Amino acid sequence: MSIFDDDFYSTKVSRRTVRKSQQDTHRLSFGGTAERKWSNLRIAFISSFTSAVAAALLFGLIFGGFGGGGSTPVHLTSSGDPSERTIVATAKVKPAVVSVINEQMFGLGIGGKRLENGEEGSGVLREAGVGSGVIIEKKAGRAFIVTNYHVVASAEKVKVVLTTGEVREARVVGMDQITDLAVLEIDAKGINTVAEIGDSSALRAAEFVMAIGNPLGMGESITMGVVSVIKEVIPVSLNQNGVIDWEQEVIRVDAAINQGNSGGPLIDLNGRVVGINSMKISDFGVESIGYAIPINNAMPIVESLISKGYVPRPYLGVYTMDLEQYWEQQDLEKLFGEEEEGGGSENGESSGSGTIQLPDEVLSGVIVLEAVGPSKKAGLTFNDVIVKLDDHKVSSTMELRKYLYSKKKIGEDITVSFYRDGELKSVKMKLEEQSPEDE
Repeated sequence: MSIFDDDFYSTKVSRRTVRKSQQDTHRLSFGGTAERKWSNLRIAFISSFTSAVAAALLFGLIFGGFGGGGSTPVHLTSSGDPSERTIVATAKVKPAVVSVINEQMFGLGIGGKRLENGEEGSGVLREAGVGSGVIIEKKAGRAFIVTNYHVVASAEKVKVVLTTGEVREARVVGMDQITDLAVLEIDAKGINTVAEIGDSSALRAAEFVMAIGNPLGMGESITMGVVSVIKEVIPVSLNQNGVIDWEQEVIRVDAAINQGNSGGPLIDLNGRVVGINSMKISDFGVESIGYAIPINNAMPIVESLISKGYVPRPYLGVYTMDLEQYWEQQDLEKLFGEEEEGGGSENGESSGSGTIQLPDEVLSGVIVLEAVGPSKKAGLTFNDVIVKLDDHKVSSTMELRKYLYSKKKIGEDITVSFYRDGELKSVKMKLEEQSPEDE
């Protein structure tokens, strides 16, 4: 009996069909040249084969195309279960994921005090924070780990916990606050897995990704989601004082970034690192909005930290305040001065008597609080208001940094236009290399 009810798909051929086929020999030709006799059996076979090939191609497009162009395919198991891709991908990178413990010096309790660097006295190292990291390179008996700057900032000592539970002391190779990246190194003995670096530029919206961490070495934390936004620019306050002084390019994902996962890898379905988990939005009514640093942006920083211990950048040598922030402070001083009886100080002058003199049309710029290095050599001083670098207008510290870091190189000349006592001046100086001590 045929599997299909329709006679066209039957594997049996009736006698009437055989007789008719003999009478109509050579009627059926292929390509208009050599004539062949095609049986229903052959037609059924070819149709089934074609259907099978089409189904296989369709399955491959649906479940094999998440990685973007040039992706190395991950072979599914014989079960054909697409969830196997997530299992294979996480198993590939998990041994390279570590927990990072930040230890700082604290007082011993009642009567004790926190110790400063180099100070002798009572104190104890205690865990001040925890994050994650990922091993990205082995060289000369050392294993290098990428994590976040904020994970190891202010640490007296850093320890790393492997997935096996083994605790090892780590050395901070270098840190970069601007990009929130840091590199650690540990003894490479027994380290057999190094994470494969992917291509964050190949990511697509709605592509599946996974965030992996190893908080406290108590077991892996794996969350899965999709890429919500491939490239998003978010404001950052580097000093955590509410003043926006930098912008960070990130990948937005809806995979949950759990506590302790900062610094861990964001991976694709091929088990390759496409980002470093950095932050999340924690607010009432907000769920699953996390950010990762694109690996293509991170790796040049990482390579510089490994080779030099810091990221060399053009150095202008000014400590600054935004003019807009200055006006806000002046308004507050006037407000509180009016509320106080007599207002101002004993001599009748308000605390804002040393106001900056500017033309009425100048509403934005950067105030020099202190000049060092190249700026000091060029003659910049306290209360100068920078309004332009070369031909580029500068209205904030963030814009000043962005122009320096993206448009200028170490050793190049730069022309700084500024106001002093209401008069516009300009000076040319040579940019030097910024070292960690200059940050």
